[in-house]
Amino acid sequence: MSAQTRMITTGRCSRAFVAGLIAVAVPSAALAQATSDRWTFSLTPYLWLPTIDGSLNYSVPAGAVGSPQVDLNANDYLKDLSLALMLAGEARKDRWSIFTDVIYLDFSGQDSAVKGINFGGPLVSTTLNASTSSSLKGLLWTLGGGYTAVQAPQGNLDVFGGLRYFGLKATTDWQLTATVTGPLGGGQVFPRTGNISEKENLWDGIVGVKGQLKLGASNWFVPYYVDVGTGSSTVTWQGLVGIAYSFKWGDALLAYRYLYYDQDTDKLLQNVSFGGLALGVTFRF
Repeated sequence: MSAQTRMITTGRCSRAFVAGLIAVAVPSAALAQATSDRWTFSLTPYLWLPTIDGSLNYSVPAGAVGSPQVDLNANDYLKDLSLALMLAGEARKDRWSIFTDVIYLDFSGQDSAVKGINFGGPLVSTTLNASTSSSLKGLLWTLGGGYTAVQAPQGNLDVFGGLRYFGLKATTDWQLTATVTGPLGGGQVFPRTGNISEKENLWDGIVGVKGQLKLGASNWFVPYYVDVGTGSSTVTWQGLVGIAYSFKWGDALLAYRYLYYDQDTDKLLQNVSFGGLALGVTFRF
């Protein structure tokens, strides 16, 4: 894959892109207890404040001269967040479990920059960006089933498989300091100002491990999670590690969570990652 078509940003665009810690990714302290033949449940509202790094590579619309490749830049947390809803849950019986995690986001006015123009062939780089902003709306949903392969007083390890859906609509409004001429010249002229939108529905199968390590005889423990998958994406993976405290009613946790997506060079998401601190509370019943 060429550097022109990948254009990986170092800017981080975040401010509350969605929110995070996932009960899908964060096992309850109850997992370390003895197995039970009855169903137990947990519910986790949470907050995730990631930064975003990557590029949006828009397809050329029918009848258009070209389309932009847009780098997403860093912003302060919460500035551009319009709406974010986050909730996760798990059902467990004996060593078997089913878990899910849902995030809805509406993220507008994200600072960004046009770094190249796609005229239907090789990407034409440009430094003519003046003022560009992007909006992201989407739904991230994970569903999986797991089995506790290792269970000991010091902790546990679950293996799991499932799927992750990411439905995303991206919109960019751009303003350049001049028009951009295509490599073939003639009528290939990309306008100074304009806007573009594109939707993606990504379905990826995932496999991974998750669990916890107890810190001595205390109620403190270290939750961990990692998955990797493919399907609509060339590759997607996610990781989480944190520190948590177990109460009689549930757990409180602070963690770092990282989510990565990469698609083929002609698709919308190019090396896009979300990474940041997550805070959540799990209620068990």
